[in-house]
Amino acid sequence: MAENKSYTIVEYFGGDSGYQCGYCKNSVGNFSHGMWSHTMTVQDYQDLIDRGWRRSGKYVYKPILNKTCCPQYTIRCHALKFQPSKSHKKILKKMSKFLSKGDLPKGEGEEGESMVCDVAGPREPSILCPSEAKCPSISDVQNEDCPTAAQRQEEQDVPAAPTEASPNDTSVPPTTSAPKPGTGADPNKPPCRKAKDIRNERRLQKEQKRQNSDGIAPTTKPPPSGPSQSNHPKSLEDFIEESLSDSTAHGLEVRLVRSNPPSPQFKASFDASYQVYKLYQMAIHKDPPEKPSESQFRRFLCDSPLEAEYSDEGPEVGYGSFHQQYWLDGRIVAVGVIDILPSCVSSVYLYYDPDFASLSLGSYSALREIAFTRQLQKQSPKLSYYYLGFYIHSCPKMRYKGQYRPSDLLCPETFTWVSIERCVPKMDQSRYSRFNQDPDAEDASKLKDVGRALVLYKRTAMPYAVYSHKRKGSSDEAEVKQYASLVGQDCAQRILLYRS
Repeated sequence: MAENKSYTIVEYFGGDSGYQCGYCKNSVGNFSHGMWSHTMTVQDYQDLIDRGWRRSGKYVYKPILNKTCCPQYTIRCHALKFQPSKSHKKILKKMSKFLSKGDLPKGEGEEGESMVCDVAGPREPSILCPSEAKCPSISDVQNEDCPTAAQRQEEQDVPAAPTEASPNDTSVPPTTSAPKPGTGADPNKPPCRKAKDIRNERRLQKEQKRQNSDGIAPTTKPPPSGPSQSNHPKSLEDFIEESLSDSTAHGLEVRLVRSNPPSPQFKASFDASYQVYKLYQMAIHKDPPEKPSESQFRRFLCDSPLEAEYSDEGPEVGYGSFHQQYWLDGRIVAVGVIDILPSCVSSVYLYYDPDFASLSLGSYSALREIAFTRQLQKQSPKLSYYYLGFYIHSCPKMRYKGQYRPSDLLCPETFTWVSIERCVPKMDQSRYSRFNQDPDAEDASKLKDVGRALVLYKRTAMPYAVYSHKRKGSSDEAEVKQYASLVGQDCAQRILLYRS
C-alpha cells in the first residue's frame, strides 16, 4: 500500500461483561470484543471491517452477534450500481428547492435518517490506554526470529471470493404495491402520460404561439405524444449537479479535510466543527451540555489510528481518516466523518446543525458519500463500495440503511457477503443468523496456528511461539488465541499484539 514498511499495533481487551445497549436500552445486553489501536494500516483496517470490526476513535470493537441483544451486521452498498430510490430523489429535490428558493422545508427530517452512523457504540476504556505512553513508535520496532515469507505462505489460506446472492431473489416484498383488480384502462380516455412530457409539450406550444404572433416561423417540432424517448434514468450525479446549478438563494460547498494527521484546513475549522457537533448531540441525542466536551469530540471523531497513506494505484487524496464538511453560505452545517480505505469509503459518523434538520442531512450526506465513492473509483478501480457501518434489523429505526441498494450483509460465521434480500427473511425469524447458505462453508482465514501470531514484546516483533518460549510459564495463551481467532490468521500474522 504505502512505500514505507508500517505496522498495526493493538492491545486486546476481551469482552466478557455486558453493558447498556443504546438501541433497546437493555442495561447489560450489549456484548462486544474490543482492542485499543495505537496505530493501524488502512489495509489491516479494511480486512478487520470485513470481519465485522469497526472503530470509534482509536477503539476498535466487534459485537458478539450471537450473544448481544441487538445484533449489528456490517453492511456495504455497491456504489457503482446504486440508483436513488423515490425517497432519495425526494431528499435531493428538497435540497435543490432550498438552495434555489431559500426557504427551509417545514417539519422534521425522515425518521431514522439522522442516525446515519451508529450512535449506540461500544463501551470504550474509561481512561487512557495503560500502555499508551510506553508503546514504541513504529520506527523502534525490531524483528526477532519471524518466519520467512515463504514459510508463512505455506500455511496461509487463499481468501475465498465474496459470495454474491442472486439479484432475482424475491423473498422481500417489493416496494411497489400490486395494481387493484379491475377492467383495465378506460378506452374513452386518453392514454396516461408522464407529467414531465405534458409540461414540455405545453411549454413548446406556448413558444410556438408566441412565435406565430410575432410572425416568426416555428423552428421546433412538438415532441411525440408518447412517453419520453430517453429511457436512461437520471444518475445520482445528475440530481446532485442539478441542485447545485440552481443554487441562486444559497451556496453549498463540500470540503474534504484530513483529520489525521490534522491538515491546516482541519485545524482552522476545528472550533466551528466542534460547535456544530455539540449542538447536534444536545438536540438530537439529548446529551447534557457538559457531555459533548472538546476532549470527547477529539477522542471520538478526530483521533484515528489510521495514518495517511498514498499509493500510485490509490486516490489522489490518499487513504486514511477525513472530515467531509458541508459549508452553507460560509458556515459549517454538517460534517461526515469517513475513512478512505483500499476497497471502500467507510462512514464513521454524521453530525449537523439541528436548525437544518428538515433538510434530511443524514440521508443527503449518505447520497453525497456514495457519489464521492464513485468519484474515487475512477482513480482507484478497487475502491467501489460504500460501508454504512452496522445494520440492526431488530431496531426499526436502523433498518433505513438497507434502503441504499444493492447492498450486502456480512455473514457472521464465514465472513462472506450475502445480498440483503436473502438475509432479511432469516433475520425476521431470528435476531442472530448465519447468512451463508452453504453448510460446509467456513471462514477462509480461520485460526490454524496461534504460534504464528505476531506480538510486540520489549520493542521487538516476534511470533507468539517465540514469545511464549521467552516467557516460560506465560498464562495468556487463551487470550491470545481468542484475539487471533477474531482477527483471523492472516491479520494475526501481520498485526502486532502488544505484550507487557
